[in-house]
Amino acid sequence: MRHKAKKKIEENMVVDNSHQEFHEPDSPAASSGLGGQEESAAGIAAETQESAASRDAWEKLEQNLKEELGQEKDRYLRLYAEFDNYKKRVARDKEELIKYGNESLVYELLPVIDNLEMAMKHSSNAASAGLAQGVEITLKEFLRVIDKFGLSPIETSGKMFDPSLHHAMTQVERDDIDENMIVEEFRKGYMFSEKVLRPSLVAVSKKTVRSDSAGEETLTLNTDTDTK
Repeated sequence: MRHKAKKKIEENMVVDNSHQEFHEPDSPAASSGLGGQEESAAGIAAETQESAASRDAWEKLEQNLKEELGQEKDRYLRLYAEFDNYKKRVARDKEELIKYGNESLVYELLPVIDNLEMAMKHSSNAASAGLAQGVEITLKEFLRVIDKFGLSPIETSGKMFDPSLHHAMTQVERDDIDENMIVEEFRKGYMFSEKVLRPSLVAVSKKTVRSDSAGEETLTLNTDTDTK
């Protein structure tokens, strides 16, 4: 009897245990699986946002670098142009220095030429013929040497008056030639390379101006003739 009761109790306990196992809530393993999926989705979304932000940052950085590169390029081009102009200016100044470096010296020698030419003009008698010949030879040699440095006389004979080359000292009435023609040279002018070192002092022609009195006299004579 006791054995049967004990067996019955054990059967009831087995049934209760099976019932409890059937209604047992979700296991921790299942809950952790769902939570992991949610965390993985959240991580992917965060990574996507970070990737988009990083891409925007890189694009902005690239744009800034392009702008800075353009500014530096413009600055380089301006500096290059300024330096190129500086080199040209230095080369031009150097060329002018070589060409006109002796300008002051040559200018101081012009009175020497004037004196030699004047000495030749005033040596007209036979007694000074030998001296005049020596002065002429000296003047020719002097002009030959100084011509190597770029000195050349300004032509005036038969030339039209040019204010950039000539300086008019007086005007002479001449009807046989055109106006503003050089009729006399008082002092010779010189060019130094392409620059006027000293202008020529000249006399310039002009047409004869008839006075009004002569015209009136002619008119009176004509009137008297008509009256007679």
